[in-house]
Amino acid sequence: DKVDKMIIGGGMAYTFRKINDGMPIGNSLYDEEGAKIVPDIMEKAGKLGVEIILPSDFVISSEYGEGGEIKIATMAEGIPDGFEGLDCGPASRAANEQAVMSAKTIIWNG
Repeated sequence: DKVDKMIIGGGMAYTFRKINDGMPIGNSLYDEEGAKIVPDIMEKAGKLGVEIILPSDFVISSEYGEGGEIKIATMAEGIPDGFEGLDCGPASRAANEQAVMSAKTIIWNG
């Protein structure tokens, strides 16, 4: 109720992208219980004029830790089976930076 913009990243972002956009998320984290409230969060944000900032690209890997094949995936292609999202990609980092730099107050969770 009290923000202008909200950046959603990390494991939560894959759940939001899967529910909102039908994006394939491969082996990425997915919160089945949390997924149930994603539509409500998005509806409330829309009504209150809150900009929800989600990643548009992702650093992905074929395995967690060293030794996996690492590459960048876009929202358009999604995260393929056998890969999991590890972080936001370069375009998402730039969008997040722009949002943070324009903020007067930042509350960080995670």
